[in-house]
Amino acid sequence: MVDVNNLTMRYGSRVLFENINLKLDRGKRYGLIGANGAGKSTFLKILSGDIEPTGGNVFVEKGLKVGTLGQNQYAFEDFTLKDAVLFGNKRLYDAIKEKEKLYSEGNFEDEKVNERLSELEIVCAEEDPTYEVEINIEKILSSLGFDVAIHDNLVSTLKGGDRFKILLAQVLFPKPDVLFLDEPTNNLDLEAISWLEEQLKKHEGTLVVISHDRHFLNSVVTHILDVDYRNIREFTGNYNDWYMASELVKRQTEIERNKKLKEKEELENFIRRFSANASKAKQATSRQKQLEKLNIEELQTSSRREPSIAFKPKREIGNEALEVINISKSYGDLQVLKNLSLKFEKGEKVAIIGANGIGKTTLCKILVGELESDKGEVKWGATVQYSYFPQDATDRIQGDETLYEWLENFDKKRDRGEIRSCLGRMLFSGEEQQKSIKGISGGEKHRMMISKIMLEEGNFLIFDEPTNHLDLEAIIALGEAFRKFQGTVVCVSHDRELIDAFADRIIELKLNNEVIDFKGTYEEYLQNRENM
Repeated sequence: MVDVNNLTMRYGSRVLFENINLKLDRGKRYGLIGANGAGKSTFLKILSGDIEPTGGNVFVEKGLKVGTLGQNQYAFEDFTLKDAVLFGNKRLYDAIKEKEKLYSEGNFEDEKVNERLSELEIVCAEEDPTYEVEINIEKILSSLGFDVAIHDNLVSTLKGGDRFKILLAQVLFPKPDVLFLDEPTNNLDLEAISWLEEQLKKHEGTLVVISHDRHFLNSVVTHILDVDYRNIREFTGNYNDWYMASELVKRQTEIERNKKLKEKEELENFIRRFSANASKAKQATSRQKQLEKLNIEELQTSSRREPSIAFKPKREIGNEALEVINISKSYGDLQVLKNLSLKFEKGEKVAIIGANGIGKTTLCKILVGELESDKGEVKWGATVQYSYFPQDATDRIQGDETLYEWLENFDKKRDRGEIRSCLGRMLFSGEEQQKSIKGISGGEKHRMMISKIMLEEGNFLIFDEPTNHLDLEAIIALGEAFRKFQGTVVCVSHDRELIDAFADRIIELKLNNEVIDFKGTYEEYLQNRENM
């Protein structure tokens, strides 16, 4: 369905990938993975025709519908929710809107008006042969958590995360033959992600999706496209299948590279020792030719790097950690928290889950004093020193300082060597540490916030949606760091693999201010919920 021929993409002297040849087939669902900056989004934009490659071509089979997930959450502010979704099929949208206008304003005694209405009816029948457009749009919106009562509201009335859901509904509605999705699970709650998984597994055409959600990739994709080594390699299977295969390839590559490096060293030693020796000159020349043929550059190192995340508390928490007593919070007429009482113990690893807008971020902000509750009390233990990762971390990290200067601002007494070492563990090299804070990406800002928290050495961690801008390697490292942390963790997340990695207690905030507080892993929680 989609042919990629000799595709190359460069930015100046930097090569993202070159001479890529792939055939993306009908019925296959491809997960596009790679380190941040490797070129995943660039490749997807080339496939969808949004940007031109440096060289090569992409051919999409003639007559196929192509759907690309939009990224501009503010593009449909003046549309109703239903119309924004309908716009996903532009031909049908235009026909319906013109038809509505003619019926309200047209002169039915004019033959041209009646002829045009007939033409528009044909278009509607071609695009919507079962005449179920209204029902289908309603189903999609309801499945994404939008009550039927607000389907005629303007998109401008929605929050940012819900605007993204509209873009997702828009691209899924026309059921395109070829579907390109860049991070579709961002801003979705767990129920919406599960719904999306089921929809994509039914997709009969070609799907290429970028995601940092391992559970999502394992559930949905049939093949992996791995952007690495300035190449894009195809693997059969889901993410776990790819991971096992890639580890084997990596070990084999390391063995071959070490073998060549040893051979190179031996050849260089021989040449150095005997090149001036007349009796050995011929052998030295032969060794020189061997050395020139030895191409170690072919065995490139991976662009993937795993951060070394470790949270080490300066002091141990005493007997009292945190108690939340009868907290309530409203925004106008909307009450998000009502008489909420919770107690967090020393060493607990807690995941807070729930639908978007249910009050998870509000709770975090009340805990750290960024919001005042309407009533109730937050009681911190005397020995607790908390660290907070806010959901809007990328917006908070601003300024003209270098990376290490930004961290120094939080602790003027901290040794600069410690700060540089911490940045190094978060994959910022010596040269990168000189970059300005304002010029770094969302993923880099999230790694900066984690660096700050590591340096704080708190004993109680509160993380609100930390994974949205992190790559798979960083998410794995974060889950492992939470698990090993000798303190208390409270983390809001929709990433099921992250939750599985660390949580021993699940708190779900539900509609009507209901709270489910479950002691156990997320897997145990799901099993318990099914049995209820």
